[in-house]
Amino acid sequence: AGTGGNAGGGGVGAGVGAGVGATSSNIEFYSVNAGFSAFELDLFGRVRNQNRAALESYFASEEAQRAARISLIAEIASAWLTLASDQEQLRLARETLKAFAETQRLTSAQFRIGVASELEARQAETNYQSARNDIAALTAQIARDQNALNLLAGTTVPAEQLPTGLAVETVTRDALPAGISSDVLLRRPDVLQAEHQLIAQNANIGAARAAMFPTISLTATLGTISTALSGLFGGGSFTYTGSPSIGLPLFDGGRRQGNLDYARASQQAAVATYEKTIQTAFREVADALAQRGTIGEQVSAQTARANAAQVAARLSDARYRAGVDSFLVSLDAQRTAYAAQQQLVTTRLTRASNLVELYRSLGGGLD
Repeated sequence: AGTGGNAGGGGVGAGVGAGVGATSSNIEFYSVNAGFSAFELDLFGRVRNQNRAALESYFASEEAQRAARISLIAEIASAWLTLASDQEQLRLARETLKAFAETQRLTSAQFRIGVASELEARQAETNYQSARNDIAALTAQIARDQNALNLLAGTTVPAEQLPTGLAVETVTRDALPAGISSDVLLRRPDVLQAEHQLIAQNANIGAARAAMFPTISLTATLGTISTALSGLFGGGSFTYTGSPSIGLPLFDGGRRQGNLDYARASQQAAVATYEKTIQTAFREVADALAQRGTIGEQVSAQTARANAAQVAARLSDARYRAGVDSFLVSLDAQRTAYAAQQQLVTTRLTRASNLVELYRSLGGGLD
């Protein structure tokens, strides 16, 4: 007895059977057979190319998994930095609210005794209520930031691991080493994934081309026969029979030719995808480096602007109290200082996010 299978193009199937026969002179024969059916001879590389294509597809899926992991890390880092930025904005809004509340209190008192006009009192209240609105909006935004971070982390992030402000220096790398080779982009997971897919498509062309040639299979049976049970597996009792078969791809309605054409088209598409992936990698790194080249100058300029605006607000307030400037000038200086501080926090977030983008575009860092 035997079961069908294949090797080279699949597995090997084996069956074992035993038989007892008797002749007219009562001589008993014992036999055992093992059958190996459809053992394909891979003369034209069809099976070899199929195996290579399957292996490269597996490698491509591994790289896709690595790319997803790097993207997740970058998303978590970005969510953490966004939360830190909003915490910093909330701290700034609360400090500004205190200053605006004091200004409103003084202006309201002056209006009651006739020193200040109602216009000045209303404008002071406008600044105060604007800061109140910012606090409420930022409080809600921080709650949404925490929800987004928990979703990406897959759990509730402990409170001690949440940021209280945008202390960029402690969480991001501040400088990149000089002379980084562009070869680092070839280790990006999306580039490696496209490369493995291209190799797999090349192997599929070989398999489709080999399918145009005849398929040669061997069906073999190994056995043993003896007139005595004790000599069933003795020397000289083994037998072998084999019968080759050839399958000719004559008339298939153009199926094999269609498969070959499809494999070639898929290979051309894989080439285009590979080229686009490499170009995208260079563009993403170039964009991140371009922003990095100027972001330090932006932070420096914005820091100087915010400091100057704070000094101007203090001087304007002093001049107003001394009767040199009008109250409108003082209010405008306060608003300018507040806006400059807000913009500084935003610029610092941009710098931190740029470092996260460099991590992602470099394929998960330099190591």
